[in-house]
Amino acid sequence: MEIDRRDFMKLAGLGGIVFASGLGGRVLGAKRPKQEEFYFVQLSDTHIGFDGPKVNPDAKGTLKKAVATVNSLAQKPDFIVFTGDLTHTTDDVKERRSRMTQFQDIAGQLNVKTVHYMAGEHDASLDRGDAYQEFFGKLNYTFDHKGVHFIVLDNVSDPGAIVGEAQLRWLQSDLKRLKPDAPIVVLTHRPLFDLYPQWDWATVDAKGVIDSLMPYKNVTVFYGHIHQEHHYMTGHIAHHAAKSLMFPLPAPGSVPKRAPIQWDAAAPYKGIGYREIEADVKTARYGISELAIPGA
Repeated sequence: MEIDRRDFMKLAGLGGIVFASGLGGRVLGAKRPKQEEFYFVQLSDTHIGFDGPKVNPDAKGTLKKAVATVNSLAQKPDFIVFTGDLTHTTDDVKERRSRMTQFQDIAGQLNVKTVHYMAGEHDASLDRGDAYQEFFGKLNYTFDHKGVHFIVLDNVSDPGAIVGEAQLRWLQSDLKRLKPDAPIVVLTHRPLFDLYPQWDWATVDAKGVIDSLMPYKNVTVFYGHIHQEHHYMTGHIAHHAAKSLMFPLPAPGSVPKRAPIQWDAAAPYKGIGYREIEADVKTARYGISELAIPGA
């Protein structure tokens, strides 16, 4: 049975709405977006292959639940984006490919025309993205959608957590063809600022990326990695972290050691989720709806 977007919000358990890049809003259940508007769904940190009953006894089910809910939408998102850590890390090369196949099988059930993937360090750092690229293609690339330029940046395949000079030159070359007021969305895994380097929540050479983006007036960054909602500004550039679909992590520096927050039977799926992002191209505004796993 199909549901409309208002019912989807109720089913998914709307956790709150924040707004980026110009601060704007929308009315839930509104009519189909105008030509200069669209929306997409961001899912992140699915960690297929993770096994930890005390952290997530439904480890094999959360992504499937998210896929089923997205598929039930009467108004389909324009596309889906996965912002890294599709699989959980393993030293076993054969098992790594098995987990990627499992992820493909589940994500392949999404009833949308286009799905964009990117790697996380769990997918790519042990072999510099070799297996990932066999399954999902390039580690960095661009695409355009209804007037917005999307840049997928790789800050995970190098185990040193860097973007690297070659990719920075590629980024700068890509940006040169854009107007200063072009709406730009950067999709990446690690944060492009020093959120908490002690926990690997940073990109070592992020400054070069930010400096390259600063001349452009309408830039927004969506990322994953930290398994929680977080919002930050570098100048006029807004950065927004997504929740994980496997387990939440504590706020940066809030505990001595970074470790998954354990499952709470009284509040199952707490801190786990995904989100809708609605783009108003004309004003370069992005309305972000944080969603929980159904049943939370």
